[in-house]
Amino acid sequence: MSKKINKNLTEGNIGKQLFNLTWPMTLGMLGMVIFTIIDTYFIGLLGVQQLAAISFAFPVIMFLNGLSMGVGIGTSSLISRNIITADREKVKVMASRAILLGITIVIFFVIVGLNTIEPIFKALGAGPEIMPYIVDYMTIWFLGVPFVTIPMIGNNIVRATGDTRLPGLLMITSGVVNGILDPLLIFGYGPFPKMGIEGAALATVISRSISLIFILIVLIKRENLLTFHLGEFKDIKATWKALIYVAIPASISLLITPISIGFITKIISSYGKEAVAAFGVASRVEMFALMVIMSLGSVLIIFVGQNISKHKFQRIFTSLNYAMIFSLIWGGVVFGLLVLFGSSIASVFTDNVEVIEITEKYFYIIGASYGLQGVVILSTSSYNGINKPYPSAVFSLIRMVVLYAPLAWVGAKMFGINGVFWAGFIANIIVGIISYYHLNLTVKKISVS
Repeated sequence: MSKKINKNLTEGNIGKQLFNLTWPMTLGMLGMVIFTIIDTYFIGLLGVQQLAAISFAFPVIMFLNGLSMGVGIGTSSLISRNIITADREKVKVMASRAILLGITIVIFFVIVGLNTIEPIFKALGAGPEIMPYIVDYMTIWFLGVPFVTIPMIGNNIVRATGDTRLPGLLMITSGVVNGILDPLLIFGYGPFPKMGIEGAALATVISRSISLIFILIVLIKRENLLTFHLGEFKDIKATWKALIYVAIPASISLLITPISIGFITKIISSYGKEAVAAFGVASRVEMFALMVIMSLGSVLIIFVGQNISKHKFQRIFTSLNYAMIFSLIWGGVVFGLLVLFGSSIASVFTDNVEVIEITEKYFYIIGASYGLQGVVILSTSSYNGINKPYPSAVFSLIRMVVLYAPLAWVGAKMFGINGVFWAGFIANIIVGIISYYHLNLTVKKISVS
């Protein structure tokens, strides 16, 4: 089989390259966000208790996704820094060892998760009326985690070659399949059984398993980037060490968020199940609002990774400036839309008046900081691209643990639930400014060293 011709991102028009790489990723992210929103919509039709159940599940799901994404980011960073300069066989072995690492990590956490569902969610504040729904949903979801992890790492491998179109297509296909299966399995239309909240979890597992099949075919047949010949164990450990150098801080950055959101959820749970449901709805809409920024962040990892391998520092500075300006503009547009249509957006998911009102408050307060929240996302991605992953973990820690969580606790005591939302606003503004300033200093230091 002939070698795949990699897309060289160290030459050419920077703005055009970023755009051409980002829009397929955005479509892919759209697919994934669509399935999350569709889940929320159909589960909301079951009732407030079921909606609250997936709101409690959200931080735990983010935690496991964060582990998988951390390995994926480490893989993307490692391969993008070698795909232009290294031998193809070397890259193939790197990719295969990365998938093996992901599978090993996930199996461990699935076993732990299945045996600790009730203690975890009791700690998050879930009451006995909601717990049965959580157990039903998470049992199926945990069993399907491998179908989530392997496609995630596989997509990052393909992206690192400069191809974001195929991963984007697979992601949106998964979202469409999930959207079709959701009502069939939740409500039992036609020959399908009526499974309720379990049906939503099963729809997710089935849709991701389709992605698993296709990404393996692509990696083996088209990209020729998978092999069972992984070499000696000491060589496998060497690759894992290089990958983990980025993956651990990236995972920490990603995991800090769901852990902190779990703490925020516990604070919000004191205001009732309607408040928890509203927080869940707002969090999912926020994912939709920021999906373009998250797509651009994924692209920056590969763009910066390839250019750092060729010492093209001016191209890196230019790409960062383009990305940050775009984030501020995009955040302003999204906030304007939420101010105008926040109530209508919230009413899509529920007809509960209290849930809609609390969701609106979230949009009006935290939505004003989305531009700088996007800057945080783009900065942390860029650190991974230049193989300096630890600042991304530090800034994530500052944003969520040092600022958001304690300010939310204080804010709740002083101003009620609005104080929780203002804490998120303050954290986004402060960390957005300092993370971008520090990133530019870091790249300048590398360029003169």
